[in-house]
Formats: sequence, structure tokens, C-alpha cells
Amino acid sequence: MFDTKIAVVLRDNLASWQALNVTAFMVSGIVGQHPGIIGAPYRDHAGNLYNPLSVQPIIVLSADAATLGMIHRRSLERGVTTSLFIEEMFTTGHDEANREIFAHFAPEDASVVGIALRADKKIVDKITRGARMHG
Repeated sequence: MFDTKIAVVLRDNLASWQALNVTAFMVSGIVGQHPGIIGAPYRDHAGNLYNPLSVQPIIVLSADAATLGMIHRRSLERGVTTSLFIEEMFTTGHDEANREIFAHFAPEDASVVGIALRADKKIVDKITRGARMHG
């Protein structure tokens, strides 16, 4: 049904609250880059209106730190824009501070805890190779 795939890959040793937090932040970045993936608002039988959701499924995977680093490098090599969350961002309290600390790291020294991407299905599969379904 979709030519593209959305994947979130989380480091496999995150606490539950961290995994959920990172996923939420990174998916917001995917939506910001691709606003067309958001559908129409939902309405229940009583007429209450709810926020629209993604029209496209999102797969959530996990990987160890080394595999996550390879996934990050593959995305850069293929020119795929991603949402990236590094460990140091857990120590900040707001967006500006996140961007400030993020700017201190290059791909080779970033401690990546999560990456999210949307691209052609085959490209996403190649980039995320080595990750497994999050459990």
C-alpha cells in the first residue's frame, strides 16, 4: 500500500520511559518533515473530536549501540534525513538546550539512542539491517 516505510530504531538498553520519550520526539520530527502523512481528525460516536494520526504504520525496532551507529552512518551515506536523539539530550530540559548539546557531537562520537527515518521501503530495510523488532 505504501512505497515508503517509517522506522524508529531505539538502543536496546533504554529504560521504558526513555524509549517512549525518544520515540515521541523522533516521530514528531518525521511528521514535521512529511506533514502529508497525517490523516483527518477522528470523531467518536458522541461527536467528540480527536487529533489526526499518521496514515502510515510505524515500525519500532531495537539495536545495540554498535548497530545503531552503523544505521546512523548508513542513513548519512544514503542522504536520508533522519530524526536523531543522542544520550546527552536526556540531561537537558528544552528544545534549545537539546540543539545546543547536539551540536557538540559529530557522527563518529555521538552516543545515539534513537534514530527515525522515512524513505523508500527498500532503502529503509537496507539502512536498518541488523535491528530487530522492539520487544
